This record gives sequence, C-alpha cells and structure tokens, in this order.
Amino acid sequence: MEKELKKAHKSGFVNIIGHPNVGKSTLMNALVGERMSIITHKPQTTRHRIIGIVNDDDYQIVFSDTPGLIKKTNYKMQERMNAFVQGTTEDADVMMLVIDVKEPFDAESPILQIVKKVKCPLFLVLNKTDLLKDEQLMQVLLLWKDQIDCAEIIPISALSKKNTSLLLNRILEYMPEGPVYYPKDQFTDRSERFFVSEIIREKILLLYHQEIPYSVEVIVDTFKEDPDPDKNLIKIHSTIFVSRKTQKSIIIGDKGSSIKKLGMDARKDIEKFLDKRVFLELFVKVKEDWRDDDSSLKMFGYSE
Repeated sequence: MEKELKKAHKSGFVNIIGHPNVGKSTLMNALVGERMSIITHKPQTTRHRIIGIVNDDDYQIVFSDTPGLIKKTNYKMQERMNAFVQGTTEDADVMMLVIDVKEPFDAESPILQIVKKVKCPLFLVLNKTDLLKDEQLMQVLLLWKDQIDCAEIIPISALSKKNTSLLLNRILEYMPEGPVYYPKDQFTDRSERFFVSEIIREKILLLYHQEIPYSVEVIVDTFKEDPDPDKNLIKIHSTIFVSRKTQKSIIIGDKGSSIKKLGMDARKDIEKFLDKRVFLELFVKVKEDWRDDDSSLKMFGYSE
C-alpha cells in the first residue's frame, strides 16, 4: 500500500480594517473563539493592533484586529491609531474590510483610498445583516460592489456568528502554503497583562460617560501569582492614567464609590479570563495631555 501523502500546511496573515464600531473585534472573537478584544457599544474601543490566531493541524491563520479608522483626528494618539490601519496593506495575505450594513456610505472615507492600495485578495464583509431585510441587504451589497474591487463579498452577523464559519473557510481557500509562525497552542501574541489592562479599560468605557473613557489609559504595574498553588491567586496592581485632575476625581467618585465599582466589575471578568482568583488594586494618576505627548504615547504602546 502506498504511503499517504501528507497534506500541505497552509498559513498566512489576515488584516481586518473598517470604520469604528462596525464589529471588527466581535468578528475576530467569533473567528478565534477567545475573548481577544474588548467590545462595547462605544466607538474607538480598540486602540492597538491585536493578533488572534486560528490553528488546526493543516493550517494557521493569523488575524489582526486594527483600530477603527478615524476620518478627523484630534490627538496624536488617534493619528497613531490610524497609522496602525494604514500599515496593514503591507503584510497581509488577505485583507478584510468590515462594513456595518446600516452605516451610510461615505465616498470621502479614507478607508476607500486604503483598500485601493491592496494588492492581495480583498474580502468585503457585510456585518450586522440581521438588521436588514433581504432586499435592503442586496442594495447595500450592490452599492459596495460598484465601489471596490474585491475577491469575495460575504454577509455575516458576527454577534450571532451567522456565516462566520463560511467566512473562515473562504479565507482558508486563499491561504498560501506556509510554515507555522506561532506555537499551535498559542492564540495571540499579546500577554495576559495586556488583556487585563484591556478589561479594566472596557469597564471604564461602560461605567463612565462623555470624555472620561477616551482620556484614559491603563497600565498593569505588577502581575504576581501567589507562590502557594492552593490559593490559585494572582495579585494585580494597575494604574489608570487620566489627562486632567478633574478626571481623577470623577474616576474615584464620592468616597471612592466609583473606583470601587470599577474594581469589582473588572475583577470578575479578569477572574473569568485567567481562571484564577484575583486580588486587584487600582490607582489613578494624572498625566497631563498624554494623548498629544510623544513620550507618553511611546510608553503606552502607540509607537510610530
């Protein structure tokens, strides 16, 4: 009997772009099957490029979730976020443009200029299709089909995972043969500390209003496992940076009530994520106008 030929291993990089709040992070979470990016109803939730890895015996797909492209930037931080998006066309095997089917078409959107530079296969992913009737969805599909040259157009609902398996299978068809870039048991290139800081920032987005969530950055200062394995405990010290002194008092709240609520909500989700008991300490510091300060942006990971 002839020896069965081993199936060629496929691998590649898929970069996800789109406007703010179109469901990019929800989609990557659905594809990867892990809680990769924080998800709230507020725009500009994702600030960094976050990698999620889908592994199987015969393939490895590396997804990259990027910040939503901001048309008009007000801070250097937003300029750096846009730079993350603009750099995605250089290292992708497949590009994925995610559209909210209910967002109005903007012929002046910079994202149209970005996708015109794409040399690899481009997927147009129409998200939130459960919000439209079939005839309305067809109108959206035809509108976008006339605007960009794409390899595939796939309607999905990332929240309900409708057609996400189809999307993954179609992406796999375009993956080249290639090596294993990351260990097969790895699902991201980010550390646990990073995701802890993202969970805390998510709770700030949900609990506070107006400008506060957008003026905040979170750093995990210490992340220590208790040496006694029976305790199954991690002690975390984290600092919340704000732009102005008045914001510090809002974060803390009357007699510490707000930051106590923040700590309780964040700790619950961190414990779920780490599958361990967590002792969480939160502190607030003022870093004046950090969103326009080069050294602060570098410290917070917004590299040029």
